[in-house]
Parts: sequence; C-alpha cells; structure tokens
Amino acid sequence: QIIVDDDDSKVWSLYDAGPRSIRCPLIFLPPVSGTADVFFQQILALTGWGYRVIALQYPVYWDHLEFCDGFRKLLDHLQLDKVHLFGASLGGFLAQKFAEYTHKSPRVQSLILCNSFSDTSIFNQTWTANSFWLMPAFMLKKIVLGNFASGPLDPEMADGIDFMVDRLESLGQSELASRLTLNCQNSYVEPHKIRDIPVTIMDVFDQSALSTEAKEEMYKLYPNARRAHLKTGGNFPYLCRSAEVNLYIQIHLLQFHGTRYAAIDPSMVSAEELEVQKISLHASSEQEEQ
Repeated sequence: QIIVDDDDSKVWSLYDAGPRSIRCPLIFLPPVSGTADVFFQQILALTGWGYRVIALQYPVYWDHLEFCDGFRKLLDHLQLDKVHLFGASLGGFLAQKFAEYTHKSPRVQSLILCNSFSDTSIFNQTWTANSFWLMPAFMLKKIVLGNFASGPLDPEMADGIDFMVDRLESLGQSELASRLTLNCQNSYVEPHKIRDIPVTIMDVFDQSALSTEAKEEMYKLYPNARRAHLKTGGNFPYLCRSAEVNLYIQIHLLQFHGTRYAAIDPSMVSAEELEVQKISLHASSEQEEQ
C-alpha cells in the first residue's frame, strides 16, 4: 500500500509482480466494482511468461483531474517513466483520461481498453453524479449490481460474477460513491491528444453493460486501433475468459519486444513460442468468422 498524496487517507493498493528490472510494465486499472485482485488470472499467467505487471486499486478521488494527478505521483514514486495500461470499463476511461492528461510529457506507451467507453454521458446519469456521495452503501451496490448479467450463464461466467460481487462487498461507501462519480460525471476523451498511442480495443459480443453505440463510438475514436473481440465473456472477460484475454494482451505487447518499452524480460522471449501463439490466434479468429 502506497500513499502519494498529502492526504493520508488516499491509499493506493497494488500488486507488483514479475521482474523489477522492467521499466515499462503493464498496469491494470479495475472497473467500478473491482479491486486490484480481480486481475489475478492475468498476474499469474503473464508473470509466468516473464512480464512485469502491476494491478492497482485507486483511492477515493472525486474527479478525473484529481485521479490523474494522484496516478502521476504514484508512477513517480514507483520510478516508472512510461507504462502500458490495461483498463477495464471505468479503468479504461481513466486510462484514456490519464493519457490525455500527460500528453505533453507522455507517460502512457500504449492502451488496452477492455469493455470501455470514451464518454460518460452514455450512462445517462450525469445528473445524479453529484449525489452519489450522499447515498448509503447498499444503494450504491444495488446500482452497480444492476449492470451485472442475469439469467443462465456458463459456470466460468457465473464464477466470475460471484467473485466480482464478493469484491464489491469489500468496498466501502466512499470508495463506491467516488468510483460511480468518476464513472458518471460529465466528461469525454479528447482523441486528438492521444492519437499516436497504440491502442487495442477489447470487447465482447455477448451481453455486457456497454451499449452497441458506446462500442461504435470507441471504434470511431480510434480508427487505427487493433480489435480484440471475444465471442463471450460478459462484463468481466479477464476473469471468465482469461486465456483469450491473456493471449490478446501478449499480442498487443509483442510490438514493443526488443525495445526499451518492452514489458517482458528479454531472456523470456522465444521467437518460436510467439510464432505458435500467432498461428493459434489466427486459426481461432478464422473459426469465429466462419
């Protein structure tokens, strides 16, 4: 746990795993309901392959600028000049805002945006954003749970949702209220400020909290982005479809191998292994198209 603000109550919790010699790690930012450990499947797999990954849990911040300032201080504290960001839902929005915030002296080398959005008005809650801080925790939890999938689910997705409900229960009123405020207060991403950053957009074809319009908006915003589509996975593919998600993360990070922005220990990169992965992914994407 790390405190970087003058306010001692603002504590960042994080898991920093993998080789410390890596100076440009992949950092995971969770969704509204998530804690740092929702990315345990990514931490286990990616560190096994030689990547340095950091999963974060942000403290209570009430506006995007305050979050960006705190995150910048955290990176300074960790002595990280540039990082790759994987953001899920709200985490993806905050990752884009941070890239925008630091565009004059860039700190973000690349972005993976999972089930994410670029404009908070899609939730039609900008008018309630200022009242979340008044609501009791059980009401806030109800709002979040309203976006979780219901109905028959396969076992992995059901387990993923159970895990997220459990994590949601661990969050206090102010943590939840602040995240919902960040999620819904009126704001959008200015794409011209982050145009040169390599982006992968990861989304699912089954039911998730994101509308089709929100997804289309992301494609328009990042016309050159790579797309990682998962047939199924709901709101939390990193939990219930972790093998596919981890493969897409590796493919995204491949472009930085051999550069100072590599997130992997160079001794762990084997050309054959990467080739095999590319082929298997190519084959699976062809199957999906058929």
